[in-house]
Amino acid sequence: MRIGIDLGGTKIALIALSEQGETLYQQRMATPKGDYLATVQAIAGLVDRAERKVNCIAQSVGVGIPGAVSQKTGRIKNANSICLIGQDLQGDLQTALNRPVKLANDANCFALSEAIDGAAQGADVVFGVIIGTGCGGALVVNQRILSGANAIAGEWGHNPLPWRNDQDIALDCYCGLQGCNETFLSGSGLERHYQQRGGTALSAQNIEALSEQKNPLAAALLDDYIIWLAKGLASVINVLDPDVIVLGGGMSNVARIYRDVPALWSQWVFSDEVNTRLVPPKFGDASGVRGAAWL
Repeated sequence: MRIGIDLGGTKIALIALSEQGETLYQQRMATPKGDYLATVQAIAGLVDRAERKVNCIAQSVGVGIPGAVSQKTGRIKNANSICLIGQDLQGDLQTALNRPVKLANDANCFALSEAIDGAAQGADVVFGVIIGTGCGGALVVNQRILSGANAIAGEWGHNPLPWRNDQDIALDCYCGLQGCNETFLSGSGLERHYQQRGGTALSAQNIEALSEQKNPLAAALLDDYIIWLAKGLASVINVLDPDVIVLGGGMSNVARIYRDVPALWSQWVFSDEVNTRLVPPKFGDASGVRGAAWL
């Protein structure tokens, strides 16, 4: 049995998988917000409960985290769950569970899940994209995560939007720069651009619904969003040339993306044809926790 944990800012999800990828048990709970020690204890409690329910000790425990492990210190960095930053999460979980624990960025787990038995199964090179509250990415080659020398492989969200024109307003990004892909392609970025153009404060989902109802402001913004995404992914194709790009996160539910983006991105890809496939995830919100189990 393999156990995967998806440690998010609002919830902790667990899944127990057989070696064949069958779901044996799953559970989720609210994350103890801002409380690091309680978070470690909650994960240990979930693992214990799963093993008692299935009556099996997990051979492997993997944890997907909203950040990365510093190659320099072994501690958590770049996490949007601030209480994790600077903590020896791997060491503390190994002590609590009395066994080895593997950690990986949550986008890496998403991409690994879809590469092993999901929408990109059988592909050699897979780029996984999260376009939700933020904008993350991950690279999986031959069903192995490539983390990189700085543990940031795939972090395209903090590259600038390529081929930007004068009408594409560069908003400030939390990373300290302006005009990052995240400020254009995340759901929160879409919301900020809607307000910047004179709209009221609405969720990305509501903006997309208004665009379907032919609201002029929302429809024009979604048209621009499709172009931004095509440009952003074209720059990825030019560097990585992946077989498959799998989208996750809330914006991945916009159905027209899978038709319209591939119809546009060849304008910016340095090739006479583009064979990369753009696909939605097979496992949806469960991809991250499944990928953690496959670590």
